[in-house]
Amino acid sequence: MSQSVLYDVPGPRQRRITLIGSIVATIAVLIGAYFFVYRPLDENGQFSMELWGPLIDPSDENFSLVWERIGIGFGNTLMAAVLAIASSLVVGTLLAVLRIQLKSLTARRFTGMAAPVTYLLRGLSLFLAALTRFCVEVFRGLPVVITIFFVARGFPEFGISLSTLTYLVIGLTIYNSVVIAEILRSGMEGLPGGQREAAAAIGLSPLQTTGLILLPQAFRIMLPALISQLVVVLKDTSLGFIISYEETLNIGKQIIGVLNNPIPVYIVIGVLFIVVNYSLSKLAQYVQGRLARGRKTTDTPTAAPPPAIAAALGAQSTAQSGAS
Repeated sequence: MSQSVLYDVPGPRQRRITLIGSIVATIAVLIGAYFFVYRPLDENGQFSMELWGPLIDPSDENFSLVWERIGIGFGNTLMAAVLAIASSLVVGTLLAVLRIQLKSLTARRFTGMAAPVTYLLRGLSLFLAALTRFCVEVFRGLPVVITIFFVARGFPEFGISLSTLTYLVIGLTIYNSVVIAEILRSGMEGLPGGQREAAAAIGLSPLQTTGLILLPQAFRIMLPALISQLVVVLKDTSLGFIISYEETLNIGKQIIGVLNNPIPVYIVIGVLFIVVNYSLSKLAQYVQGRLARGRKTTDTPTAAPPPAIAAALGAQSTAQSGAS
């Protein structure tokens, strides 16, 4: 009964063709990987224990030191990611609320005030709305690597000397906060307009409407996009190497410089990033599922009373109407 209305359900013959095609494609990919990836690497000795030993053989003399350095780099990566994610969420939320409030102010007429004050307030609202939009478009259009570089090189020019971790977090926050702000703003503006009208009818201010009604719904609706952006923040911490921050990729380059085993090191680092990003994706699915179940429970209509109780209530109502 759950057939799609967008396309016809494949029949037995089409399912067999799809299955056979998938098997053939998989075999072709495996054969291609063997001849064009595995064999060239094997011929160049990339699978020898001399290269992989420091990473997978505990008896190797460099094993403990290599994993100690990788642990330091991965810890620095997680620290930068957590700080950048937290600051990006806070700044992005505030920026989204600010843009929504400025949009409502630009549509306000400021009646009941003197004409100069009215023109001043409307002009100030339009200027701030244009300024915030300009900043969003500029920082969203810049590559994040340029943002990090200019933060690390520009702040010292003004006498602001900070740690490389702080420079990296500020650069990531500037870029990702405007992206998160646009995600939340679009989520709030996509909600039905009747919610704003109902909030105004019960006396809520525009700021109260945004904070109590629009913003919570935008977080729930845009949660997949927000989680995807948080994964991007984690991956962008690898750009800290341009300012000599000792994150995982920078530590990996140092290990490669000593052991000359780039492929094994980058494979291990890639696996670490994949595991963490996959965990974030599963966390997003779990949170979204919990929110969806909570909403269904809240929206569940009240169950109808049993027939006997309904009959008794109907008889009581009839008696009361007859008595009146």
